[in-house]
Amino acid sequence: MSDNDWTGGREVPEQKNENWEREALSNLALSAVTEQRRARRWSIFFKLLMMGYLFLVLFIFVADKKGESGLKLGNHTALIEIQGVIADSAPANADTIITGLRAAFKDDRTQGIILRINSPGGSPVQAGYVNDEIGRLRKEYPDIPVYAVITDVCASGGYYIAVAADEIYADKASIVGSIGVLMDGFGFTGAMEKLGVERRLLTAGESKGFLDPFSPQKEEDVKHIKDMLTNIHQQFIDVVKKGRGDRLKYNDRLFSGLIWTGEQGIELGLVDALGSASHVAREIIGEESIKDFTVRPDYFQRFADRFGTAMANAFSTQFGINGTGLK
Repeated sequence: MSDNDWTGGREVPEQKNENWEREALSNLALSAVTEQRRARRWSIFFKLLMMGYLFLVLFIFVADKKGESGLKLGNHTALIEIQGVIADSAPANADTIITGLRAAFKDDRTQGIILRINSPGGSPVQAGYVNDEIGRLRKEYPDIPVYAVITDVCASGGYYIAVAADEIYADKASIVGSIGVLMDGFGFTGAMEKLGVERRLLTAGESKGFLDPFSPQKEEDVKHIKDMLTNIHQQFIDVVKKGRGDRLKYNDRLFSGLIWTGEQGIELGLVDALGSASHVAREIIGEESIKDFTVRPDYFQRFADRFGTAMANAFSTQFGINGTGLK
């Protein structure tokens, strides 16, 4: 009896095993290739999606820089917003405001400039920089008028800037004025005595530690600061007089640091008339189309601040970007 007869024609167990192993290996290899292709397709998809998203952000950024009216042809009224505290570290700082001013003056289609101010004041230095630059630009471009429009508040440093304009407009309920200078602080000497705390202040220079809040106040130090504030106050008064001229109605309280409404400001000569930015553009400048020249924080910086550094890191990892460029 042959081997084939003995197995009943069902020989080939080894051959079946070989076929099964070959088929399994083939399927495994095919699955690996398919998975790699799928992963590659998804990677391409996500990269394209990221690129499309970044393109959209860039488009919005460009539109934001131009402004709605920036897409229109023809003449326009230039608008520059001065919002919030005027300080070197604030959005309303001299460099930012002046950059917008220069761009507005240099634009051949600018028919007039509106400074729309809503500020409680701030640094006299920053306000002084802006006031000086407006004066310089008005001499360089004598055919372009400048108008200040007060919204809610235009006090102290805000008004310091406003007086550089040809005319000042406000709402009847706007707050205007505060032509004064202040310096404030706290003294803790009484509290330290009660707590049994001893102040140990070492200086080189007899006045280096003057007005230290943890040391008794000295009369000569107070006099020195008051003289300094008086000097800055007089600078402020001179700027207001130069800007407003004969329009001012002098009285004892005009430069006292008090504030007034827009209506009262007209009576005092601090404001010329009531009116909004659109009113001034339409009725005074004669060009209703407004183009915004306000320099705002970088769009991508605002994007990063809003969504956090985690999202920025995800973008960097995806596109292989580090702090110095491409990896």
